Amino acid sequence: MSSSYLTGIFATSPVEPMQSHMDKVFACVSELIPFVEAVLAEDDEQALTLKKNICRLEREADKLKKSLRMQLPKSLFMPVSRRDLLEVLTMQDKVANRAKDISGLMSGRKMRLPKQMGVLYLAFTQRCLDACAQAREAIHELDELLETGFKGNEVDLVVKMLGELDRIEADTDRLQADLRDVLFEIEKDLPPIDAMFLYQMIDWTGDVADRAQRVGSRLQILLAR
Repeated sequence: MSSSYLTGIFATSPVEPMQSHMDKVFACVSELIPFVEAVLAEDDEQALTLKKNICRLEREADKLKKSLRMQLPKSLFMPVSRRDLLEVLTMQDKVANRAKDISGLMSGRKMRLPKQMGVLYLAFTQRCLDACAQAREAIHELDELLETGFKGNEVDLVVKMLGELDRIEADTDRLQADLRDVLFEIEKDLPPIDAMFLYQMIDWTGDVADRAQRVGSRLQILLAR
């Protein structure tokens, strides 16, 4: 049996590259906080700079995703399938994509947040980032899960992490509903096109937490198999 064949079978674990990808996704989403602060301060130049940072980090995450997809062996000697890992990777990537969408919309239109929404929207964005951070923490337990064969105390730990992720995402749902209520109260005083894009901005920001939760959901499927 050739050494190259053996190397192909016992290829380097894809877990570390997946964790690196999630780290890059988190770095991308983290930039939304100073970006929103710049928008609230009506500092268009700083907002544009931060938007470019977000786009750069999203591209870097995309390159990591493509590299892992190309290098991931078709046969894995692990208690998880290649398909399952790729689905987790796809969910991770969608989190960064939405951060890019948000910054592009707000910076491109030079959006101004009504003063009634500013503090609440920043808190909403932070809680969405918290969801991403929790998903990242769970992904960083993948190597331990593999070492234990997805059994024992490590599984219990990750289940608790995913439960906390669900609770954070529920918080973002409540904050999103509160923001929509505030916007509904003042939308009659806004240009209709501005109100429309503000609703879209709220929905897209909520998507960050929703997509982070889906990363956790895919991980939960791995635990169940």
